[in-house]
Amino acid sequence: MSYSFAMRKLVLASLAILALVAAAGAAAPPSAVANVIVVTMDGLRWQEVFGGAERSLFGEDEKAITGSSAYRRFWKDTPEARRAALMPFFWSVVAAQGQVFGDPSRGSRSRLTNGLWFSYPGYAEMLAGVADPRVDSNDKIPNPNVTVLEWLNGLAGYRGRVATFGAWDLLPYIVNAQRSGLPAGDGYPPVPDPQTDRDRAINALAEDLPPIWEGAPLDAPIMHAALECLRTRRPRVLWVMLGETDEWAHERRYDLYLDSAFRADRFIRRIWEMAQGMPEYAGSTALVLATDHGRGATNADWTDHGRKVPAAEATWAAVMGPGTPALGVRESVTVTTAQVAATIAALVGEDFRAAVPAAAPPLPGISR
Repeated sequence: MSYSFAMRKLVLASLAILALVAAAGAAAPPSAVANVIVVTMDGLRWQEVFGGAERSLFGEDEKAITGSSAYRRFWKDTPEARRAALMPFFWSVVAAQGQVFGDPSRGSRSRLTNGLWFSYPGYAEMLAGVADPRVDSNDKIPNPNVTVLEWLNGLAGYRGRVATFGAWDLLPYIVNAQRSGLPAGDGYPPVPDPQTDRDRAINALAEDLPPIWEGAPLDAPIMHAALECLRTRRPRVLWVMLGETDEWAHERRYDLYLDSAFRADRFIRRIWEMAQGMPEYAGSTALVLATDHGRGATNADWTDHGRKVPAAEATWAAVMGPGTPALGVRESVTVTTAQVAATIAALVGEDFRAAVPAAAPPLPGISR
């Protein structure tokens, strides 16, 4: 074999290898998403998400109903108009540009798999990707499971860039802050490690607000703490747990339950628009919205949840981002809350199930 012929074979082989490498790269392009913002609204029923205010839950006194501020703000002639009035950003932007799961009228069902249908088991399932019978109460016991947040925080590109803020003092236990090292406070104060003047001002304001519920601060200081974190610390993964929807429902205050859902929608708009105005996040950030459990479906039990309230199994979820096809309200699909964990990872191109094989798969169709 001549030297020139051997060289030609070598060159041709090299070109073939390069072509294979290029083809492999083309087959698996990098994720369009670099960051994920997750916002959960505790115990927000699918009935309000997809149908808006429910008239029978305003009460029985017709004069009091029609004269109430909540009725004037949120009651409209059609379910579509009512849901748009209650959650305008959700329906004008998230549903239009992303995907929403859990509307029974479209043959879509989203449900819990833990069989308990209350908060800690719901969040544990949502973030670990699998229901665990050891998480069977709202007691302050560290989560025995590795959540997707802890797992991502252990990867080189995310270490120290996962943040959590929550309107419930169980947050540090849900993410097992002692083991995971995640900066998770109990909401008292909203910013556990204040670093800016605005952080300190948020904590001071929160201290001046009335303590309405034990262990559950109001949502506004929590969201403002998250906004300041986004502005100054630039996390790649941010989870904000809002809780007033659940608290006001337990108080049987349907008017304030609706108002808290409306304000949560406004908070979500604010954090999304802030992200889109920042170079690190604009065009490369996904949004995941979900709830930890449902509630009763009747006038007698809408304030409740748990295994004795069968309707509380039903949940909902939504995803929006540059890599998510705009399919709107999904039809004829059944999903579980457990799928949220792998979804958060999949959006940024990571495979949570490789580390936790028992975890549920990502929500279907949320990435191209």
